[in-house]
Amino acid sequence: MTRAFPDGFLWGAATAAHQVEGNNINSNWWRLETVAADHGVQPSGDALDSYHRYAEDMQLAADAGLGMYRFSIEWARVEPRPGQYSRAVLAHYRRMIDTALDLGLTPMVTLHHFTHPLWFDDLGAWLSEGAVDRFVDYVRQVCTILDGIEWVCTLNEPNVLAVNEGQTRRIAKGLDYQFGALPDVEIGEVLIAAHHAAAPVVRELTGAKVGWTIANQAYTPTPGAEQKYAEIQHVWENMYLEAARGDDFVGVQSYTSQSIDENGVVEHPEHPDNTLMGWAYRPDALEISVRHTREVVGAEVPIIVTENGIATDDDQRRIAYTTAALEGLHRTIADGIDVRGYLHWSLLDNFEWGRWDPTFGLVAVDRETFERTPKPSLAWLGLVATSNAL
Repeated sequence: MTRAFPDGFLWGAATAAHQVEGNNINSNWWRLETVAADHGVQPSGDALDSYHRYAEDMQLAADAGLGMYRFSIEWARVEPRPGQYSRAVLAHYRRMIDTALDLGLTPMVTLHHFTHPLWFDDLGAWLSEGAVDRFVDYVRQVCTILDGIEWVCTLNEPNVLAVNEGQTRRIAKGLDYQFGALPDVEIGEVLIAAHHAAAPVVRELTGAKVGWTIANQAYTPTPGAEQKYAEIQHVWENMYLEAARGDDFVGVQSYTSQSIDENGVVEHPEHPDNTLMGWAYRPDALEISVRHTREVVGAEVPIIVTENGIATDDDQRRIAYTTAALEGLHRTIADGIDVRGYLHWSLLDNFEWGRWDPTFGLVAVDRETFERTPKPSLAWLGLVATSNAL
């Protein structure tokens, strides 16, 4: 059975600056890796050296038949000191944009993917006075290099960012790290304000379509836990999805699914099918997430799957997972949900926020030589893209 996708459907892959570029020494995550090294956190180090090898990475995507490449701009590089903007770094990211366009790739640019400058961190990050204005000032500078860009994401997964920043806030108060923490609502509200302040600036200065991406958990309630489900769903996702109403698109990012009982989110049970992240093997999570997103944001906001994938060292399993996820995505489109594209996470096996073992990539990378080796899944997804069908 052939499942055709709509004409003009966008097929691609995604990366994030800190996870692939290397030596992002002026960011809060670099400092975290240093401070937490004794606790098992691994360093990003040279990462994949994509700061210098981005053209090779994009070439691999284009040669495979993909048509879109999502990457992020690193605030810590662009503004190493408050109000001091690096023209050389901005020119570097413009070269990335031009390279993508020359290769026939449609770039999607993310302005903030979890990391920020050390000076911003030292001020108190998102809870500091004037944090939103500082972010918008940075965004204005980046807009000077965004000519010809059609798609811009302001912040990646603000709900996960609110978890990360909330944990930092706890530790600063002398409290222990809290496993399974929910997003910090106060920080989340600031991030929503930052998105609402930055989005119209980007539209005015570039004419691009602007949105943000949400980490969709595909939660499901157990019998009798509907109230707890509604509470957690609001804090984890809905307040951020509601903030996307009126945007030009919203990004859905989905990997697995969990249930919620009267005590909260149920941990992933031990199972041989669990991924290298310890998550349940749930390709159906994408369909659940897209349907829930449509329910919250409404029919007027187009959806792009900006991340979906699996951490596995078995590439045939990656193909099987993605096939099942795309079958579910096709069902949502058949039911009338406006889905414009699918971006796989990730193009490369990259630094997974403190760990190197979970491999999400369509391309393997030797971290000593930086040699790129495409996996069969890259050619497979490229075939899906060029035929625009499963």
